[in-house]
Amino acid sequence: MVPQDSGMVAVRNILTRLCKRSGLSSDRLRSTEIDVLPLLDLLAVRQYARRAGIDREEAVLPLVRDVAGRLEPTDRLIVDAELSLGLLRENAPAAIDPDRLYASDLGERREYLAEHWPVLHEAIGAQPVPAAPTVRSLRGAPERRAFTALAAQLATASVFDGAHVVEFGTSGSKDAAGESGSPITRGVVTVVGDAVIDHMYLVDRIPGPGGTTRGGYEEHPGGKGLTRAVAAARLGLRVRLISAVGDDDAGARILEYLRSERVDTELVKVVPYAPTPVTAVIVAGTGAASTIGCKDERIRLSAQDLRSDAIRSAIATSDAVLLTFEQPTGVIEQIMADLRGLRSRPLVVVHPAPPLDRPQYLYHHLGVVDYLVGGDKDLDALAMVPDGATASGEKTATLLRALGVRAVCAIKDFRCAVWSEQISDRFHPFPTALDDSVGAHAAFSAALVYRLVSTRRPAARNDYVWATAAMVATQSVGDVPGAMPLVGEIERIFRLASEEH
Repeated sequence: MVPQDSGMVAVRNILTRLCKRSGLSSDRLRSTEIDVLPLLDLLAVRQYARRAGIDREEAVLPLVRDVAGRLEPTDRLIVDAELSLGLLRENAPAAIDPDRLYASDLGERREYLAEHWPVLHEAIGAQPVPAAPTVRSLRGAPERRAFTALAAQLATASVFDGAHVVEFGTSGSKDAAGESGSPITRGVVTVVGDAVIDHMYLVDRIPGPGGTTRGGYEEHPGGKGLTRAVAAARLGLRVRLISAVGDDDAGARILEYLRSERVDTELVKVVPYAPTPVTAVIVAGTGAASTIGCKDERIRLSAQDLRSDAIRSAIATSDAVLLTFEQPTGVIEQIMADLRGLRSRPLVVVHPAPPLDRPQYLYHHLGVVDYLVGGDKDLDALAMVPDGATASGEKTATLLRALGVRAVCAIKDFRCAVWSEQISDRFHPFPTALDDSVGAHAAFSAALVYRLVSTRRPAARNDYVWATAAMVATQSVGDVPGAMPLVGEIERIFRLASEEH
């Protein structure tokens, strides 16, 4: 039984009153005569607003959507329809009209929910389907139970590093914390890639040979592996990084930063008497960048590292693996071979950069790759398209898919082109102030994994659009992992695109 404390009751009463008319929205919270202060003062709302840099009124809707998505099926459907949260708007069943389910009038939403009760339950996998209520009976115990559950979760929630919510309920119930009592998460992601210190040179333009330009300098943790790990963690995924750093101040700084972003560092190898790698990143005012990697060969994973029970277990028990080509070819080959040998494989997303000396050594392992995400040059290098050859993105994608890759995503200037069995399309960019950003590829991969890790289905058009919106949210010329977006930021850009189209 959910405890009936005064804070929960106040939040429940606010939410039920906000159901009237068009439902919950930031504009409604700003203009309503209802005293919504107990809702705005919730710890989770205040933390979410602070992390996202938005008003508390703007933080409520994405937070409520996130918590509502974790409720039991019947409770989820009731609060979704009555607050008009739109949880089923993107992937509504064929027999459901989202415009009626989320109509502007609460009475219409109730009637449609009661009328399509069995279909809606079946659409979200509810078994068994409870008996359909009348509109009158719906307004009694079912609504009270649903909004009590939602309010209890909100009143005892705390947000960390993004939109992810951890429940600290004291009852130890499965609803609050899962069977083991551990926090509910969207999925477990293992990232394999580099963690370095980025020396960022911010210039008006990147000078040519013999040229000079004015600029500024910043220093931040970075690397393709680290940035992807942070990007996924900020979206609420449980993330662990497999990487290597030196036993120096820079390595300690990287580990501290990862822990502050809720990334598990137990599998980060610390190499004694070796300096942590440094990458020089020259970023122009348009966001375009050039990089110079300065790496000590001792700072890398080895085949022996991969034979450890901890790493093998991490990969085997992951919901998704994000892999970059920053480690030696033999190490990448071993990881893909281990994935290939699993009876039940995680979702595998690969970023084929930097280019490998002998990419053909990986060809018989490419069948484990679900999504290959990279720039045109990265993809051409993996397909061994000769320099200067006029290979189209589609031709390169066809070559890679023939080797077993299920989907190829070519990214350039906030645009994405996709070739797969389910979809072949180009996704145009949202309006942007910059031409490019260093962290765009990392944000795309993490956002795609976020959308797919709980469903284990092939990506649909809206998943790619959402991941493209994540790229746009990274527009920055400074701290790369620091620019990785939260769910609410991506949702805001995604909604803008939906309104324009």
